[in-house]
Amino acid sequence: MSKPTIKLPEIPEAEQTPLVQALLRLIVEQQERIEELEAEVKRLKKLEGKPKLKPSRMDAGTDKAGEGGTEKKPKPGPKRAKTGELEVHEEQKIVPEGLPVDAREKGWRFKGYDDFVVQELTIEAHTIRYRLETWIGPDGQTLKGRLPISVQGHDGAQLKSYVLYQYHHQRVTQPLLLEHLHDLGIEISAGQLNHLLTQKHEDFHAEKDGLLEAGLQVSNHIQVDDTGARHDGKNGYCTFIGNELFAWFESTQSKSRVNFLELLRAGRTDDVLNAGALEYMARHKLPQKTLHLLEEGKSFANKEEWDRSLAAVGITGPKHIRIATEGALTGSLLAQGFPTTMGVVSDDAGQFNVFRHALCWMHAERNINKLVPLNPTHAKHIDWVRCQIWDLYADLKAYKIEEAFQTPQFREEIRSRFDELCRTRTNYETLNGHLKRLARNKEELLGVLDDPDLPLHNNLSESDIREYVSRRKTSDSTRSEDGRRCRDTFTSLKKTCRKLGISFWHYLHDRLARVNAIPPLAEVVRAAAAGGK
Repeated sequence: MSKPTIKLPEIPEAEQTPLVQALLRLIVEQQERIEELEAEVKRLKKLEGKPKLKPSRMDAGTDKAGEGGTEKKPKPGPKRAKTGELEVHEEQKIVPEGLPVDAREKGWRFKGYDDFVVQELTIEAHTIRYRLETWIGPDGQTLKGRLPISVQGHDGAQLKSYVLYQYHHQRVTQPLLLEHLHDLGIEISAGQLNHLLTQKHEDFHAEKDGLLEAGLQVSNHIQVDDTGARHDGKNGYCTFIGNELFAWFESTQSKSRVNFLELLRAGRTDDVLNAGALEYMARHKLPQKTLHLLEEGKSFANKEEWDRSLAAVGITGPKHIRIATEGALTGSLLAQGFPTTMGVVSDDAGQFNVFRHALCWMHAERNINKLVPLNPTHAKHIDWVRCQIWDLYADLKAYKIEEAFQTPQFREEIRSRFDELCRTRTNYETLNGHLKRLARNKEELLGVLDDPDLPLHNNLSESDIREYVSRRKTSDSTRSEDGRRCRDTFTSLKKTCRKLGISFWHYLHDRLARVNAIPPLAEVVRAAAAGGK
């Protein structure tokens, strides 16, 4: 619907008093301002998505579009038989109504069956009474039947799997899950349900802990992120570490670099003063007189011993304690064989800036996309910079995929274009500040040129950790330490199963029924990494 146009009547100049002339000028100025604001609103609405760019010349080898510029639709293939491969558990034969009892004698001929397959689901309480025979021999020896290995307590493996699956995979709350079980005829109390969800899961915890160690051993990069995760009515944080092979979550009360390095130790508690630790401290400007107080070659079994050693040599300032602790944790990682070449891809959060740090291009562009221009010139400069960023991103994406582009000449061209973009100066100082920040992050943004395996963005970690964001928004926090630990454990196992193509439902039942047909997930991660090399 178009806006109604209002035309002012012509006022002869002789009849224009000073007040009328002032009002006419005011109307003209307001009209111009309204047009500017409408243009600004339209421009901002268009900024919700990425700019529409022409395909980069570097994408020519991977572009799926046809000569006409539109993507060719694949030809539809033969329809898959939806029921042909289903296992039939029950078969019922249905006789036609009105068929005579002596149909064959009356000339009716049987022509076979017209099959109609129906999938059904049976969910009901199923109580088993195991009657263990007890025998006493002539010599007084007593023999008694043994329960199946899958029976651990008075709740069956299938019931336990269902409870854990509904709570951790389907995110059904405890009150709703309790009501659902009662509707199915299961006699269980709220305390028993909580016990099933939080207690006697040591095997699952051990398997989750092994995931991080295995993932770090077989990977040349990890993606990391953290988010808020309330616990016991207090603000806390959950840190994600993972990649395409595994996902590992741990909730703590801190999101510092010390916390991140402690998590990377994968369960170890020692602090080590070696060459790598002292080099870290010097690089982060720990004063020489303080650095000389620390003796290379020493190790400390746990945090308490390390804190006492710092106090003994007179290192008491919070900043110096932090740098020294980060260095000792780095030394511990190096002592256990953690590779200094490990790529750590993050969204530019400072706590993750360790080892071979790489940055997410999406977050770099997002900071510029958030800028609000003050005039149309600013808007044009922002759009131009964003287009340059996405052109570079498209070329880097092609570089990762096509070995033909992985040449010294192409790497030099990308670096030159990046430098040229960062040297650009506009009349919008805020935008200039972001370009300077891009220049400072050059090596971390262009790390893919040296290692094409590095991801260009951190979308994987943001997707994996989104479950904690959803829980936080619905005030779904934990109250006990066991509850928090189980949340991290089963989220890690669930998302790792998904990455490895394993059904989480089958995994839970396999472990709880003591079948163990599915190998330990750490072994599957190692096998998947070996198969991908």
